[in-house]
Amino acid sequence: MTDPSAETPTGLDDPHYAAFAWGRFRTIIAWMILAAAICAAGVIVAMAHLQGALHLVTMLAILGGVGGSVIMAGLLMGLVFLSSGSGHDEDVTRID
Repeated sequence: MTDPSAETPTGLDDPHYAAFAWGRFRTIIAWMILAAAICAAGVIVAMAHLQGALHLVTMLAILGGVGGSVIMAGLLMGLVFLSSGSGHDEDVTRID
């Protein structure tokens, strides 16, 4: 007799749940991109106020440094939520 839970896909193996989970992940990333843009714009405005007109290279460096850090933090946190919410964390402790 087979285990009925083995036949039912769980977590990201279930197509409906996978679509929901990846949609939630994309929503988190969209909000983090908005937050990164606001943070980078704020830093550019503050630096322009303190130092005067900024060069394009300086603005791109701020965008890459500040924006990239915020987006990277959001990506990693989003992947933690995806892994935890989809049951992958529990699958690690289950040894076949």
